[in-house]
Amino acid sequence: MNQSLLRNLAFYALMFFVVWTAADYMSGEHRNAQQSTALGYSEFTAKVNAGEVDKVVIIQNNIRGTLKDGTAFTTITPEAPNSDRDLYQRLSEKGVNISAENPPEPPWWQTLLSSLIPIALLIGFWFFMMQQSQMGGGRLMNFGRSRVRLMISDKKKVTFADVAGADEAKQELEEVVEFLKTPDKFNELGARIPKGVLLFGPPGTGKTLLAKAVAGEAGVQFFTISGSDFVEMFVGVGASRVRDLFDQAKKAAPCIVFIDEIDAVGRQRGTGLGGGHDEREQTLNQLLVEMDGFASNEGIIIIAATNRPDVLDPALLRPGRFDRQIVVDKPDVRGREAILKVHTKGKPVADDVNLDVLARRTPGFTGADLSNLVNEAALLAARRNKKQIHMAETEEAIERVMAGPERKSHVMNEEEKRLTAYHEGGHTLVGMMLEHADPVHKVTIIPRGRAGGYMLSLPKEDRSYRTRSELLDRIKVALGGRVAEEVVLGEISTGASSDIQTATQIIRSMIMQYGMSDTIGPIAYGEENHQVFLGRDFNRDRNYSEDIAGQIDREVRRYIDEAYEACRTIIVENRDKLDLIANALLERETLNAAELEELMNRGHIAEKPDEPEDDDDDDDTAFLIPVDVVIDDSSQTSEEAERTVEERTVPIPTAEPKFNLTQWNK
Repeated sequence: MNQSLLRNLAFYALMFFVVWTAADYMSGEHRNAQQSTALGYSEFTAKVNAGEVDKVVIIQNNIRGTLKDGTAFTTITPEAPNSDRDLYQRLSEKGVNISAENPPEPPWWQTLLSSLIPIALLIGFWFFMMQQSQMGGGRLMNFGRSRVRLMISDKKKVTFADVAGADEAKQELEEVVEFLKTPDKFNELGARIPKGVLLFGPPGTGKTLLAKAVAGEAGVQFFTISGSDFVEMFVGVGASRVRDLFDQAKKAAPCIVFIDEIDAVGRQRGTGLGGGHDEREQTLNQLLVEMDGFASNEGIIIIAATNRPDVLDPALLRPGRFDRQIVVDKPDVRGREAILKVHTKGKPVADDVNLDVLARRTPGFTGADLSNLVNEAALLAARRNKKQIHMAETEEAIERVMAGPERKSHVMNEEEKRLTAYHEGGHTLVGMMLEHADPVHKVTIIPRGRAGGYMLSLPKEDRSYRTRSELLDRIKVALGGRVAEEVVLGEISTGASSDIQTATQIIRSMIMQYGMSDTIGPIAYGEENHQVFLGRDFNRDRNYSEDIAGQIDREVRRYIDEAYEACRTIIVENRDKLDLIANALLERETLNAAELEELMNRGHIAEKPDEPEDDDDDDDTAFLIPVDVVIDDSSQTSEEAERTVEERTVPIPTAEPKFNLTQWNK
């Protein structure tokens, strides 16, 4: 504040001095010009010859003098007076008082000012360019300071109550909060709180939100900075910013410093083609020194987040720096339900919205995906002029998040529509017939996103592992569309390109990573090196011979052929069911799991399933509710009859799992 005031005062003083000097100089020249009469040289020589000149003062080729009547005059000789010897002789003959003077020298301040003005202009220009290019309006020489941002606690503070689906991570971070609140409890026992906590996991799982929750729970200052904010175009700026960051943190202790995307500056050193990035490595070295330099009980805790813990330098991960590494993984079904409760809180949600069903329908969704799901459902409800968010909007929002919005305006001719129907019908039929495939949830021929149609299969529960049978069934489901095109239409299309790619990737992973090939054996091929700056093509070493490569190719071909023939057998034997699915898709465009089951069991889909049907179908017995047993025995009292009914067990018929379909009924 004071420095800025002094700078402004100095600037205004300088400007006043320059203006005053210029005005004084101009006024002096004007005053001299007003007091003296300018004469031509011919007129001057005429007055000299006439004896009217009293005295003259010669300054190089300038002559200033006074006439005998007291009039001052000035004139300029055409050439230097020293070369005009007749002039001096005539002046002497006429009795003119002659004197000479040196040219006037400018004052010292004018000399100094003439030297300082160019320097000031250069400094001002450099200052302006630094503002525009480097700091974007920052102050001079501030590019060495860190761009850390202090989050001021306001009324809406983030706490652990706002974080759901990461219970294990919250438990690990509660110790950090307790240390910040009561550090003496740990210091008395000689315990050392972790200097750094590394949060890693897939994008959108809530790593940044967890760090904010820690700051909100602890009630301390929270500094946040991105890893890319350290490195600039100038050498040494990154290290300087690291030092400034920790200086600010020490002044504000106890506090939390959160470094987001630390892999931007914490990548492994000494790797890559042509050597590592020197400036980035200097920044990392300074970060290592600072994290290991301050005392353990200063109340400064570093929390970092990254999606790539495998590329970090090992020196960062050693004890004493990032002591604790916490995995923030994708939530399970209960975690997703808790996250949905957090995001639907305060929103007008209708009574028909079942969060448990939504949680089971969204396997693999992260917290960011679920937040986007709720937002998309709210947007759909507003688009339909509804006052509440209903289950229909949430279900459509799931598909929008997974596959993109529907493209109903996309016009397909009848041939393309028929091909798409049989293609998706092939996926659906194979998925329904296989035991280990993910249950079929929905199939449609309406283009959505980049897909011309799709079959949605969702697992009934979260799984950490996949068996060999499950992977083989996934391959068969992926090839079902192409096989259906070949069997029914006698032609194949380009629509199966992504399916073939998916199947090939699964098979290669089974052979080269999982060791599921009987011919190759449980051996991993194609180990990844750790040169993190190399491209993906260079990042995998080919640690096997040409003979093994040929065996891998033959195994891939064998798996593909076996899956292809298995799909052909399923489609040929169940051709009637495939025709039913395709015709229903051509008519309705979209089929859900209940409609598919009804189609397979009854051969048609009822137009109004809510109305009671008169036909007698044996398959309906699985859905009948057992009626009360009527006992025609007059010897029993009413109480005995009721007790007899309660004690009698009536078996509820259960349908055989003929088809692999999702059933979300609780």
